[in-house]
Amino acid sequence: MALAYFITFTTYGTWLPGSAKGQGSVDAEHSIYGTPFVEPDAQREAAARTAMVQPPYVMRAAEREVACKAIVELARDRGWRLWAVHVRSNHVHVVVTADRDPDRMMSDMKARASRDLTRTGFDTSERRRWTRHGSTRHLFREEEVEAKIRYTLDEQGERMAHYEEPRTR
Repeated sequence: MALAYFITFTTYGTWLPGSAKGQGSVDAEHSIYGTPFVEPDAQREAAARTAMVQPPYVMRAAEREVACKAIVELARDRGWRLWAVHVRSNHVHVVVTADRDPDRMMSDMKARASRDLTRTGFDTSERRRWTRHGSTRHLFREEEVEAKIRYTLDEQGERMAHYEEPRTR
């Protein structure tokens, strides 16, 4: 059993398959823990961009705050231990402990954030906000959990909408 999960998901159209951003992108063949990311491929990225049915979704400050609050409230409602959340303009990182499938948790987070964004007046429920899947890394050691908390909060550039569990060291 993992001590925690490091969950990452991106916003619609901002991190396409074949992208050279960051460490690369994932797809069905490159989504298992320990497998390499998809190699950069400009043609694949261009094809994915052409297939988009809506413009890319980039969150402004108010939208990031709504999404962050939604994830924090969901975790409290479900009894999950939320270590850290950081909602950026084009992706979300979450470090969480729960006795639940991390893919299901990620889906629930996206749904709650989308619901609250719609209720707050940011687009309609037809707006595509998130990529189809994301990354759900299992963290088995305390050092891994601490490292992902630090990465989530402090290694993404200036903090945007975020949450950190209050704790004593």
